[in-house]
Amino acid sequence: MPTAKRNKQKQGSDTAVQGTNDSSVVSKVSAAAQGYFHDVFLQHFVCKVARRAPLINRGYYVRWRAVDHCVRRFLHITENCPNRQILSLGAGFDSLYFRLRADKALNRAVVFEVDFPDVSRRKAALINSNSTLRGMFDTCVSSLTGPVYVSSGQYRLLGLDVREQTQVEEALGGAGLDWAAPTLILSEVVLTYMETRWSDAVISWVATVLPQSLFVVYEQIHPHDPFGLIMQDHFRKLNSTLHALRQYPDTAAQRHRFLDKGWEQCVCLDMNVFYLGLVPEEERGRVESLEPFDEYEEWHQKCSHYFILTASRGSLMAQALLPHAPVSPLTSICPSWSLIALSVQIIPVRMEGLGMATSLLSPGQVLLTGGSSRGGRGAVPRILLRNQEGWRSVSVEPSVDLGVRLYHTVTSLPGGGLVVYGGRSSPLNPIRGLYKLTLDPSGPSGPRDSEDQDAVKLCVEEMVCTGDPPPARWRHTATVVSHKGKEFLFVFGGKNQAEAVLGDGYFLCIDQQHWTEMPVEGANPEARHCHSACSYQGGVVVFGGLDRRGVPLGDTLVLKPNERGFSWETIELQPSPLPRYSHSAHVIGDKLVVVGGVWLHSGGVPGGAIINLTTHSSVEFSLDTTPVPWPLMLHSFCSELMDPEEPELLLIGGGGNCFSFGTHLNHQPVSVNLRPVLE
Repeated sequence: MPTAKRNKQKQGSDTAVQGTNDSSVVSKVSAAAQGYFHDVFLQHFVCKVARRAPLINRGYYVRWRAVDHCVRRFLHITENCPNRQILSLGAGFDSLYFRLRADKALNRAVVFEVDFPDVSRRKAALINSNSTLRGMFDTCVSSLTGPVYVSSGQYRLLGLDVREQTQVEEALGGAGLDWAAPTLILSEVVLTYMETRWSDAVISWVATVLPQSLFVVYEQIHPHDPFGLIMQDHFRKLNSTLHALRQYPDTAAQRHRFLDKGWEQCVCLDMNVFYLGLVPEEERGRVESLEPFDEYEEWHQKCSHYFILTASRGSLMAQALLPHAPVSPLTSICPSWSLIALSVQIIPVRMEGLGMATSLLSPGQVLLTGGSSRGGRGAVPRILLRNQEGWRSVSVEPSVDLGVRLYHTVTSLPGGGLVVYGGRSSPLNPIRGLYKLTLDPSGPSGPRDSEDQDAVKLCVEEMVCTGDPPPARWRHTATVVSHKGKEFLFVFGGKNQAEAVLGDGYFLCIDQQHWTEMPVEGANPEARHCHSACSYQGGVVVFGGLDRRGVPLGDTLVLKPNERGFSWETIELQPSPLPRYSHSAHVIGDKLVVVGGVWLHSGGVPGGAIINLTTHSSVEFSLDTTPVPWPLMLHSFCSELMDPEEPELLLIGGGGNCFSFGTHLNHQPVSVNLRPVLE
């Protein structure tokens, strides 16, 4: 490539990378404004405050918390040193100096910030024009030509390209950096924007010139799973490619990277491990109560795709490292893996959405209700219909509008018809009441020329029930159980606007439409939501879910009918399956088939598992998604077993808001033939 063209491309990429600073600081201001952390200085670096979604606020909180944790630890370890310093590479509009100065935490410390000249020039102008920011300096000397744009006793702002090591070293030395002093080097999503040869060179250079130092890095990992693919595509579209992901795709690779580049010790944690292991439970509770929130899948995936790393040189700096094994509720799981990868096939029907509920009407007929899609919430019910000509989508005309409804349940009744229960229209508005659905007997039968021809009639009747109903909820399960010839709808778990997780169970006598108290023996299961529950031998088999701490569960429990009522029993599986939530499950004979879901480590994104309810064993299997041309996200989706004689599983919908990278929804249903893992 000609040099001129290569330089032009480099300039365009550099400009795009600088633009990520502007969006990042707006998100930090939003999180601070909602009380996630205290920072009164960030607002002075933005022209207009914009409130971000709760998911983004949480994401920027955990980033801020991780970096702040490392900075405070460094300052504590070095508090008796005659001088110490912080060197922030690619600092952007960070307010670190101003926060630390306001907290009186910079005793005998100097903060050096380095960023592109254009960014540093803009930051200097904002500082010089703002009395609050200027007031944080004892004395301040400004320059319009650089490379030192702002200089005070404890703060130096330099405009340099970090990749130009000779210039950076010369300028830092001229600005007063003490190469022998204990130094914290900070890099928040900076190195990955450089070509890997440049970022590797920076890591090696710092190790060489700063013998008493702690390197702190916050960046992305796991590029190859569905979330990672969407994340990469987002940054490519911004002309800000994440280069480091190719060579260093996970925490182990990043750790070895620093050890290979001259650092003596290194600890690298993904953000789920950091949040659950190093943020106190009381603080997590405070943060989680700040805003209505119902995006657990996206939150955990975001955290599994970012890491915080500390690498040290010198014995003093080793004391400032993150702990190798923070106290964490995440358990180490070593499941058994099948050598079989089940192939996923696309169903040629356009159908997308998340938070839907489905029910099999008959072999080849699936009713879809509720959910949210690109067109908004409150999708019109539809039927997916398979005949000799293949699959098609048929519209449904309900007699009563079911309204906006997500994360509800639709349960087939033994005598015919369906029951819709629960769900929510927003995280503050659960939906109460039950509705019975019945289809017009004429149904969708013969082939139709168009999806838009006559809709199927759906009779919607509100069920008037007596007894004490359960509190409204969503992300629960509702399953048919039987006791002494009577059928009950068993509602278990979930969450609502008042309780982050529920562990209660309620029985609705179906023929009498009466909420009935039933004796239940055995230890009550841990409260949970986003679990699965399947009818099994007159009772229910429950698997997984998300517990009160926000940790996925991997337990298997059976509610069994007995002479008095029911009893809970826990099935101890060997080996244990991967914990997960937001999955789907079906009973086939004495086997529980679990598909999809979310686990907190990206490397353990579940494909599926077979749990043998007789031998109490389990085996994980993977899914070959090669035939699917888009990232297949198997959470917040539905599944239906099309025919027990031919164990074909239909997976419908799924996806979510991928942090700030955009919304991704699976475009079409897919099918999976389970026979190879059942035999």
